[in-house]
Amino acid sequence: MNGITTFLMVMVGIRLPLYQGASADYVAPLLAMADLEKDRCNFMKTNLVSNGTDVNDTIITSNITGVNQEEVIFRYIASLQGSLIAAGAIHFIIGATGLVGVLLRFIGPVTIVPTILLIGIYLMKSVTNFAQYHWGIALMTAGLAIILSLYLAKVEMPIPLWTRKKRCHVIRYPLHQVFAILIALIVGWLLCLILTVSGALSNDPGNKDFQSRTDSKLEVISKATWFYFPYPGQFGGMGFSISAFVGFLVATFVSILDSIGDYYACASTCRVPPPPSHGVNRGIAIEGFCTALSGAVGCGHATTTYGGNVGAVGLTRVASRWVFVGVAVIYLIFGIIGKFSALFITIPYPVLGGVLIVMFGAFNGVVLSNLKAIDLSSTRNLTIIGISLLLGLMIPHWVTDYPNVINTGNQEADSVITMLLGNPNLFGGILACFLDNTVPERGISEWQISEITTKTKIKYAEGFEVYEPILPKRIKQMRIMKYLPFMPNPKESQDTV
Repeated sequence: MNGITTFLMVMVGIRLPLYQGASADYVAPLLAMADLEKDRCNFMKTNLVSNGTDVNDTIITSNITGVNQEEVIFRYIASLQGSLIAAGAIHFIIGATGLVGVLLRFIGPVTIVPTILLIGIYLMKSVTNFAQYHWGIALMTAGLAIILSLYLAKVEMPIPLWTRKKRCHVIRYPLHQVFAILIALIVGWLLCLILTVSGALSNDPGNKDFQSRTDSKLEVISKATWFYFPYPGQFGGMGFSISAFVGFLVATFVSILDSIGDYYACASTCRVPPPPSHGVNRGIAIEGFCTALSGAVGCGHATTTYGGNVGAVGLTRVASRWVFVGVAVIYLIFGIIGKFSALFITIPYPVLGGVLIVMFGAFNGVVLSNLKAIDLSSTRNLTIIGISLLLGLMIPHWVTDYPNVINTGNQEADSVITMLLGNPNLFGGILACFLDNTVPERGISEWQISEITTKTKIKYAEGFEVYEPILPKRIKQMRIMKYLPFMPNPKESQDTV
């Protein structure tokens, strides 16, 4: 699904170089459900055998057989599938009907920056979990990527080349900057291989160094099948869970807000104008459509824009659509050929942590670049952003480190409220949006600037034609297009030609 969604987003959706993958926003509701029903995946079957008196009652506990375990798992997966399809359909409708364009009237940089920055800050927990297995390897990998992409950014490598016209000759190109992250990953992987072969890393699975070994997850490759084709109904008939649907619905709105911020961050990184409403609508619609498709084939997760890859685009300076089309094709191949995808699962954790340090660090910087559209000398703007960031970190810390602080008398309501308050970008984003729209003197004219004004004020690498869908000119000039929120208005297109 990562490959399909990336291809559709680049070619049909907002048409920016954006990678699409599994959304972490949809995991929080599942964790909340797991806390609510602690025996949900308990495969111990308990029977009460009674002889008529309390004294002689006997409790018999037995393991459910492997076949029954599969039935239980498939039943829960089926309920998640139906809930995810319904949430994806709503996600699609929000984009296709233009409701996202309406939201953009109330969502500006003062809302977007705290919301997305809180995600980047909270991702440090996941990055730490990977890097802590061996900080030396993690920092070496991150340092190499930084040296290649930043310190040597202006150095052009001599590359031998042969063409029919010039024959053998040498060109200069910053190849090391383009492939900085890939080179750092390969070097870190090779270092782990050397340390594994030399015996420098412990082969005890209980030792922390074991996850730095290149052979710690080889069983993943042996167990993976050569070919796998997902299809609707592979886990049985579709089910539906109200609690899962409500959680997915909340995650849908958070995902939409995240994606809007990623669209603007990517546009800023690629030096193109801010995305118009029809481009945003089309992008959100594609994400919703692919989320529903993910539910249909049993992926169990939604799809969304990966902000970390926006940072990678900024570091490598590679923003070509065709590169991302190639990435989509590669992911499709890896998704079908199980052995290939399993190979990448064996990447040592500290190497992955080092790469993520650079990617998410650059992403946080790109998010902050959106502040150039507002007046940073304004006490109003700075106060709203600061309060939203502080409370966005405080409230999740409060509900996480101080259990049972939410007590309404209803266990299910307590779990839902705790889940909502524990989501930093949801709380911080809503607070920032509320303050930005209620405190006087709101100004986001830089984001809502017209195409003609933009061209005269700021020099971009490309214009608004970046967001134009791939359609024949005759179809794009049809009158019906002005009534479709996800298509550019033909009259505006004529005015800018």
